Amino acid sequence: MNCVVKILGPGDDPILANVAAGVFDNPINAAWTKEFLEDSRHHIAVAIDAGLVVGFASAVRYIHPDKPPELWINEVAVSPTYRGLGLAKATMGALFELGKAHDCVTAWVLTNRNNAEAMALYSSLGGIEGGAGIGDAVVGYSFDLQHIADAHPSHPPSTPPPG
Repeated sequence: MNCVVKILGPGDDPILANVAAGVFDNPINAAWTKEFLEDSRHHIAVAIDAGLVVGFASAVRYIHPDKPPELWINEVAVSPTYRGLGLAKATMGALFELGKAHDCVTAWVLTNRNNAEAMALYSSLGGIEGGAGIGDAVVGYSFDLQHIADAHPSHPPSTPPPG
C-alpha cells in the first residue's frame, strides 16, 4: 500500500468514481458530488491507494457572526480491509490542517457512545470528550486546532493492507 491523502475540490469528481467497498454508506451521486466539491465550505479528504478511494473524512466550515470559524467533522470512514493503518488519522489530520489554514480555531465531531473505535480515534488525535447534549447515546469531541494541526501529519504510514 502506498496511500496518498488528498483534499478534493472542484473538478475532482472522477476520483470518487472508484471507491472501495465499505467506505461510503450509499453509492456516489454525481450531481451531489459536483455540488459538494464546488461549495467552498464543504471539504473532503480522501485516502487513495492505486487510484482506489479507501477512506475519507468530510467536514463543513461553520461561520457565525460573533464566533471564530469552526470545523464540523461530519463523517469518517475507512474500508474494512484498510482499517488499522492510520488512514482515519491521516484524513482527519488533513482536515485539521485545512481548518487551521481557514482560521478555524476548533474542530468538533459527534459519535455514538457505543462506537468504541471512533471514540478511541478521536481521543488519540487529542480530542476532548464533552457532552453532546443529545442524551447518553451521543458524545462529542472537540479539537483545539491551534495546537493539534501541526502534531498530526496527513501522510499515512506505508504499510500493506491486511489479508
